[in-house]
Amino acid sequence: MSTADIKKTAEQKMAKSVESFKSELQKIRTGRAHPGILDQVSVDYYGSMVPISQVANVTLVDARTISVQPWEKGMGAKIEKAIRESDLGLNPASQGDLIRVPMPALTEERRRDLTKVVRNAGEDAKIAVRNLRRDANEQAKKLLKDKLITEDDERRSTDEVQKLTDRTIAEIDKLISGKEAEIMAV
Repeated sequence: MSTADIKKTAEQKMAKSVESFKSELQKIRTGRAHPGILDQVSVDYYGSMVPISQVANVTLVDARTISVQPWEKGMGAKIEKAIRESDLGLNPASQGDLIRVPMPALTEERRRDLTKVVRNAGEDAKIAVRNLRRDANEQAKKLLKDKLITEDDERRSTDEVQKLTDRTIAEIDKLISGKEAEIMAV
């Protein structure tokens, strides 16, 4: 393993951390409807729990309403129950085979709570990135100890990993501020 391999591996893992954080942000609702909000809701389908997207078509009706169209006739009531019992605070309404899920307006207090959730998730992502930096630096030190690289190479590797870490944390900060602005917008 070389310092280039260490940097490349750290870069890939940090990119995965950012992607994971982005998907985490999508689950936090902002008052606007988004089909991804229902991704975490599972429904009983012939004895096994599956995501709603595997038993129904989830689309947007307008900016504040999600439409769920089950593929099978008997699934409507189960899907409606699963959405109602989820911790999303949504109240679906059936209209024949179609289930409409209106997004309630967020109160000011709820908006503040959601920004705290976003900041905490962002801090967790930053911690993951810092742990990846530590691992990469330890690998470089091990190569130095085994006399596979020089001290200059180890110092250069540490500096490159630090720059990569700084860029990744700046990207996470940008995502946090963007999501906070989205939540606080009326």
